[in-house]
Amino acid sequence: MVLTTRTALTGLAAAIAATALQLGANASPINNNSSNSSTTNTTTATTTPPVITLASSGLEVHGTVNTTRSPSVAQYLGIPYAAPPTGSRRFAPPEPFASLTETTVVDASELPKSCWQYVSVQPGILRTDAPEFMIGGAGMSEDCLFVSVWTPRNATVEGEREGEGEGEGLLPVIVWFYGGGFATGGTDVPYQMPDRYRLNIFGFPNAAALDDDKQNLGLMDQRFAVEWIRDNIASFGGDPEQMVIWGQSAGAVAVDYYNFAHAADPIVKGLIMDSGTAHLDQLTSWDLGHTNFTFVAQGVGCGNTTSDAEELSCMRSVPAWKIEKFVAAYEDSGASPSITFAPRVDNAWVFGNYTERIRDADLVSGLPAVVGFNKNEGAFLATYDAAAGPDAATVATLGYEFFYCPATKTSLERRAAGLTTHRYYYAGNFTNVSPMWFDGAYHSSELPQLFGTAGDFRGESTAFEDEVGRAMQDAWVAFAADPEKGLDGVEWPEWKGLGGDVRQFAVGDVVVQTGDVVSFEEECQRRGLL
Repeated sequence: MVLTTRTALTGLAAAIAATALQLGANASPINNNSSNSSTTNTTTATTTPPVITLASSGLEVHGTVNTTRSPSVAQYLGIPYAAPPTGSRRFAPPEPFASLTETTVVDASELPKSCWQYVSVQPGILRTDAPEFMIGGAGMSEDCLFVSVWTPRNATVEGEREGEGEGEGLLPVIVWFYGGGFATGGTDVPYQMPDRYRLNIFGFPNAAALDDDKQNLGLMDQRFAVEWIRDNIASFGGDPEQMVIWGQSAGAVAVDYYNFAHAADPIVKGLIMDSGTAHLDQLTSWDLGHTNFTFVAQGVGCGNTTSDAEELSCMRSVPAWKIEKFVAAYEDSGASPSITFAPRVDNAWVFGNYTERIRDADLVSGLPAVVGFNKNEGAFLATYDAAAGPDAATVATLGYEFFYCPATKTSLERRAAGLTTHRYYYAGNFTNVSPMWFDGAYHSSELPQLFGTAGDFRGESTAFEDEVGRAMQDAWVAFAADPEKGLDGVEWPEWKGLGGDVRQFAVGDVVVQTGDVVSFEEECQRRGLL
């Protein structure tokens, strides 16, 4: 998503101007009153915001205002930023959107369907204990490349504002890349209100007939969306010269991939990486023989082709639901080997030598970044018995190998390269987000605080939890407003190396403080993961 936000000098306003990329970047307005939220319906509205005319296409976009949840926020939901990736465009790079009819009006009042994916039936924190992190009931479609925008209701073209605040200018923009292992995520994730980019086999097919630099389609979608936002966000009151990308988990990995793939022309001015960096190697596909794509092709009736090109052509003709159903059934069966569709090294969008590349200033964007992780990251990956909980040693190993050490390694390399880096550590353990006794600050649990949705499902947030959420929101917005110096205003120091200052949220009974993560850093060294 994309948020267009005001500088928040008086605290985080009810809305950050948000452009939710329904592709790999999307966002919802940050709600600053989460404990009083009683609804997640973001489309109920009784007031119509200004009609927006897109600079890139001339389309008229008609949005809504949710007067129950965010009455000061205009939302424009489901604006196409690329042509539907269907038919011959399946397994192909994104192309510009062109209306198939003579209409010039986009009804942007409802969240569109998410990109095709499957949600495992196997138990896990994000599927069993907190299913609000998974897509809701809006459904799925292959026609899914949309962007959604949340913006202050009184923002108009070129930043002029009606009523209070008139003439204050264009607003900073946050572009959100959701996580989900490059396999899940979408428009109606209740805790996030996210967007979409192509996922799983549709986003990362790794098909033999495709050129190496045409395999990482989901990442191409993300860049395409960022370019669309640059070209159109001013019409919503956002500043195309003041954009940052924020991602979590696989979304954060994608942010770091973007950092290197578009070093010479990043478009954005800053990067936020929650629980993921390019060093999270477990999310990279190493299927060099293209066996997974061929295996699925055989399973859906495309096994009798005589060439790679015929195989691809056949797969473009199979219904999308049939392909995803086969992948889901195989993966949930527990069969071995598993089949994975994820970004692959192509030396264009994804590289295999990030440690070396960051040493060359021409090969990395040089943008300021926020890098962080949560206290109990590994819990969401571990299998467990509800009574006994997951094995503590397994949780620790998963946390260090997937999150703590890759984040620390990235931060160290950025520091050595002279790149501004701010680090955070989140330890919040709130029962309305972490319902099981062993959950703690698991992977993704910071997001309800940042999006202001923590009180939506299991009771209102405590006063302490609300304070934590506001402190995090204020910091993220301060960075968006000024990636170079904005965090000075919330007393968040730059990280200077091992043992250096780290912003801590919800450690003990303290809302926010400056501390360190020395225990994690030392354990990463002991495990040989730095």
